[in-house]
Amino acid sequence: MKLFKNILVGFAVSFVGSIPLGYLSVIGFQIYSKTDLTQLAYYLFGVVLVEGIVVYAALQLAHKLELNQQWKQRISVFSIFFLLFLAYYFYASNADRSGEPSDYKALFQYPALFTGLFFSATNFAQVPFWMSWNIYLVNGNYIFKGPVLNFLYVIGTLLGTFSGMFVLIVSIGSISHSGIIHQNTFSRCIPLLFIGLAVFQLYQFFKNRKKLSLK
Repeated sequence: MKLFKNILVGFAVSFVGSIPLGYLSVIGFQIYSKTDLTQLAYYLFGVVLVEGIVVYAALQLAHKLELNQQWKQRISVFSIFFLLFLAYYFYASNADRSGEPSDYKALFQYPALFTGLFFSATNFAQVPFWMSWNIYLVNGNYIFKGPVLNFLYVIGTLLGTFSGMFVLIVSIGSISHSGIIHQNTFSRCIPLLFIGLAVFQLYQFFKNRKKLSLK
């Protein structure tokens, strides 16, 4: 029972956490729309490999310490600038001189697995996310401790992230191919999506700062 509970809790947390449209999913959609399911799978493997290291390290520290608030704020600021950089990159890459949508060639210069590893490694926002969740789950006794049980919890999180992102990306692809939303229209909206994510991150940043000032 302990084995299944750790896997199930890890799967549920990461599956739900991966459903909102983040920049990893946006990049995954670009890879899927220009290649196939195999390359998407390689990309997602790269994403979850890095996440697995982060989740395991955060779990080891969860019962010992909580992430310093100053580091949380620094990570948030970095994430905001990184999202704005991605918005600029996709805006600059979105059309060539003839006005036709580009293929985001820089994304395909390297194997999809390496692309997933790189962008997941630059997703510093996952550090406070997993630190907070793991502290909550450990202190609330929602998961059991132990070398094997910790490993199974991490496996559950990786399965949840892979499944959640896969379902989201393929669903967006199906909507795009159905003609409800043209793929070129979605591509042109990608910079706006990143700006929206940056604005939301900025809102969260000031919200957390306000909470700290009231303590």
